[in-house]
Amino acid sequence: LLKIEAALNTFHHKLCCCCFSSPRLFLPHQVMKTCHKMGIQTVAVHSDVDASAVHVKMANEAVCVGPAPTSKSYLNMDAIMDAVRATGAQAVHPGYGFLSENKEFAKRLAAEGVAFIGPDTYALQAMGDKIESKLIAKAATVNTIPGYDGVVKTVEEAVKISQDIGYPVMIKASAGGGGKGMRIAWNDEETREGFRFSSQEAASSFGDDRLLIEKFIDNPRHIEIQVLADKHGNALWLNERECSIQRRNQKVVEEAPSTFLDAATRRAMGEQAVQLAKAVQYSSAGTVEFLVDSNKNFYFLEMNTRLQVEHPITECITGLDLVEQMIRVAKGYKLQHKQEDIPINGWAIESRVYAEDPYKSFGLPSIGRLSRYQEPLNLSNVRVDSGIQEGSDISIYYDPMISKLVTYGATRAEALASMEDALDNYVIRGVTHNISLLREIITHPRFISGDISTNFLPEVYPDGFKGHQLEADSRRELLAAAAALHITAQLRSQRRAPSVATRCPCVKVEVDGQWNLASPLLPLAINGTHRMLQCLSRDASGKIVLQYLGTSFKVRVLSKLAAQLNSYMPEKVPEDTSSLLRSPMPGAVVTVSVKPGDSVAEGQEICVIEAMKMQNSLTAARQAKVKSVHCKPGETVGEGDLLVELE
Repeated sequence: LLKIEAALNTFHHKLCCCCFSSPRLFLPHQVMKTCHKMGIQTVAVHSDVDASAVHVKMANEAVCVGPAPTSKSYLNMDAIMDAVRATGAQAVHPGYGFLSENKEFAKRLAAEGVAFIGPDTYALQAMGDKIESKLIAKAATVNTIPGYDGVVKTVEEAVKISQDIGYPVMIKASAGGGGKGMRIAWNDEETREGFRFSSQEAASSFGDDRLLIEKFIDNPRHIEIQVLADKHGNALWLNERECSIQRRNQKVVEEAPSTFLDAATRRAMGEQAVQLAKAVQYSSAGTVEFLVDSNKNFYFLEMNTRLQVEHPITECITGLDLVEQMIRVAKGYKLQHKQEDIPINGWAIESRVYAEDPYKSFGLPSIGRLSRYQEPLNLSNVRVDSGIQEGSDISIYYDPMISKLVTYGATRAEALASMEDALDNYVIRGVTHNISLLREIITHPRFISGDISTNFLPEVYPDGFKGHQLEADSRRELLAAAAALHITAQLRSQRRAPSVATRCPCVKVEVDGQWNLASPLLPLAINGTHRMLQCLSRDASGKIVLQYLGTSFKVRVLSKLAAQLNSYMPEKVPEDTSSLLRSPMPGAVVTVSVKPGDSVAEGQEICVIEAMKMQNSLTAARQAKVKSVHCKPGETVGEGDLLVELE
């Protein structure tokens, strides 16, 4: 929540800006920074597990609205309305998720004379429902995707509609967004499965299980237009954001502008986005999302009636503070700019840093406590939007995002170079993270050339992400760096100045005498090229884990004698996991489809685990009989927990 004391004549007493997105989504403290800049007092609402969150510490006041489950806290309208009344708030900023696009919540605020910093209830209703929004878009002469213009009520109806449209199709929730409740189906069986999972995810995430089906445009780009409109009929388009790098329909890397759009296509998309905004009397910041094919044909996907997670890259290239603009519009001020005033200054890139294991389906959630955390804010042209700090817990209750890492420069090449340095200098310990995947994406030749689509990840990594693949030269660099670390540690133990120059075949490693082995960051020069490594662990047996080029590598440095003796040590035999189904992530068991004695076929669903509001179907690796079941619906499981054992 935020409070405003007549700041800039915006509100007479208090603006209570409720941020309903999880603090992990980082809008709360961004809103607070802007409000403090404008002289506005802030009040944070939080669940009990977020009592020590960054946004709570930044606020002038804080109110706990319930326990960790979102239904009892951030989605609990009664508790939040009580907080608004108790603090005498005049307005609410709803954040990114939860109630940010909920028309009932906006109505309840309006009934009590409290401003909702966002569009009015008509626009929320019209654009929040994907079926209605598509019909309005058609009427506003906005390009739309072919599909069924109605609610799909049953599985069999879904199959028939899909057959009529022609595969592949996209099954998605009518309400909400963020990749939740979305499935691609290529045949009848996948339609049945997609209908079930999409409806369950939609109900869990948005309290609305209605679905729609439309033609799936294979291999498109996902490009969105930022719009800004006031209550006086003025509306602007603030250029585009390229959001094609995705996994499970959720964005991973975004940039502004797009390498693909020419000026004419950019203008056409922007003008259609404004047409749609005006068609629903939109007033606030919003985003119109499009799919764009290889011929630059573009089709309306949906409109998000809130501030997007990726809005910082638009701020970087336009110089506008979108939160400030939203507050001004909510008060009733006219827009300060004309369309011709909106620039594209430079280039900005955003990497979404997640507490996820990128080696599992490009990112399955990880939980834990951040034992060490250091953002790369010492670098120039770097912005980090985060709602966590060292010691914060990443739990199963909320989005696993750690931060939004943004870099910018005069050119795309400069922004990419800064992103590479920022990822190498980002220190995260205590949870598994996706730095390795992000670094591989932004340094991949296809990404650098702009040859991307929403299928980028499965096309580039058809067998799954494996981390950075060492070639002969990079392997020698890694081994030489490990040797330098080992020698430096030995010299330190002998209390000798560790000015080290290690030379392996074809590799020269130079270490500064000020190298601090206690520091998480280890700068060095390899064949004259600056590298930033991180030592994740090191023990007396010579085992070292280094983060090199974003990926963690296990290395062992031994003396010649120790290496000879080590050859006699027995190796641990790996566990046969073909008969064991373990949870790939922490989460809650939704369903268990088998019992002891059942026969299962390869690929048959055994159970469903929900983590961070996404449902994941776990299947049998082979044909077998079920020996035992170790979980039941409603239970919470950890990563690696045994769920089902096969004979």
